[in-house]
Amino acid sequence: MSRNDVILTIVAAVLVGFSLVVSLLVPRRNPDFPGRHLRVFVLIAALLIASMLTAVAVLGESHHFAEGGEAGTTAEAPSTSTTPGATSSTEEAKGDPAAGKQLFTTSAQPPCASCHTLQEASASGTVGPNLDDVLKGKDAAFIHESIVDPNAEVASGFSAGIMPQTYGDQLDDQQLADLVAFLTQATS
Repeated sequence: MSRNDVILTIVAAVLVGFSLVVSLLVPRRNPDFPGRHLRVFVLIAALLIASMLTAVAVLGESHHFAEGGEAGTTAEAPSTSTTPGATSSTEEAKGDPAAGKQLFTTSAQPPCASCHTLQEASASGTVGPNLDDVLKGKDAAFIHESIVDPNAEVASGFSAGIMPQTYGDQLDDQQLADLVAFLTQATS
């Protein structure tokens, strides 16, 4: 359990505790509650709700689940490449860029090239964004997340948001690794 999880748990416990006390205990002792103290009660309740929402927004984190089902871990951890100036990840290491190019141009349903422009694949689709521009300088984790969950907030802090729907479920793990390897290589 991380520090953020502990803080979120404490803030949630305070909010729930307050709710239980003012709804179950206080009315038994004071049937006229909140009575003339309504403004103070509303202010305290609003502050507690705002603090909970703020804590979730600031401290909440997206948990990725590895095959083992462990929270807070990602299935694909970044690693460095042996090629100078290139970025890599375990997706690239497992993936075959040539197979990824084949997948990009013809195999996917619909083929990625039908919607996207990508110079390396001689693709000139205009429905989706130009991947030469959108993916330039992005790492394999961003590209992977853009395919698997295009609306997720990725580790870099940017919402992937490249596609209107998830295409990751149409690909098996090897195909996904191949496609990520190709896109990473093509846009680096």
